[in-house]
Amino acid sequence: MKTQTIPYTNYAEQNRIEMVDFYNEATEDYEFWSSDYNMHFGYFIPFKTNPFKRDSMLNEMNNQVTKRLNIDKTKNRLIDLGCGMGATMRYALKHYKNVIAYGVTLSDFQVKKGNELLKGKNCIILKENYNNTSFQSGSFDSAIAIESFCHSGHNLNSLKEMHRLLKPGGRFVMADAFLKKDRSQLCKGGKFAYNKLCNHWSLEKLETHHFIKQSLEHIGFTDIKIEDVSFKVAPSVLHVPFAIAGFILKKLLRFKSLKRESLHNLKGSFYALLSGLHLKSFGYYIISATKR
Repeated sequence: MKTQTIPYTNYAEQNRIEMVDFYNEATEDYEFWSSDYNMHFGYFIPFKTNPFKRDSMLNEMNNQVTKRLNIDKTKNRLIDLGCGMGATMRYALKHYKNVIAYGVTLSDFQVKKGNELLKGKNCIILKENYNNTSFQSGSFDSAIAIESFCHSGHNLNSLKEMHRLLKPGGRFVMADAFLKKDRSQLCKGGKFAYNKLCNHWSLEKLETHHFIKQSLEHIGFTDIKIEDVSFKVAPSVLHVPFAIAGFILKKLLRFKSLKRESLHNLKGSFYALLSGLHLKSFGYYIISATKR
């Protein structure tokens, strides 16, 4: 009996559907991770951020990403590609009074609830695919992508669309987990953690930071900076087992069952922690560049 090969396009579409379902159902769970609905890991700075207060580190990640945009005092149009509930947009609007922010997501839940949190103050979240948005070319001065491009496998389309949306001289910053070596070179434990992470968090795949740099150069970005911030992110990742235990206990005490998507989210968080222990294979990077 012959094995049927699933076309890549069908696989990518199936992954997109699963990702949308995941965020429609599991986004509200993130309030337990962050009161501000920061749907990402944090950034630790000794004597500035409190390693025992998760939101302190999560908002510092927002600070680290937005400050690399080099926002000046003139009007700045910012787009968050894969914005979640708009937490980073709200941070930018609070700290940069000249910013007008747009966010895109495929989740109806995030569009509705995210816009309620934003309250319409120089910002909006739209239901758009960040690989192919409806915005005109050169519409934005700044672009960010925090732990979002991984859902499309850090593919070239995401990077090209970001380049198209930016004005010449526009800045982009992305923060995400990347592989340090090709997937085929991962050790047995690394492959296990990687496959489970992708499955439970609906990630198409992870790319290497080397691939991203080469792709950015090819597309037409300059001033490319690749920063390994794994050890800065690690303290927030260590919150994962405590957050998982607390979340499950909270549900049990309220006699509520865990949704399928919530279970996937919890398992994905655990495998993110496990992946982080393979320091030779995985790393967390902040990548910034300027459009020529």
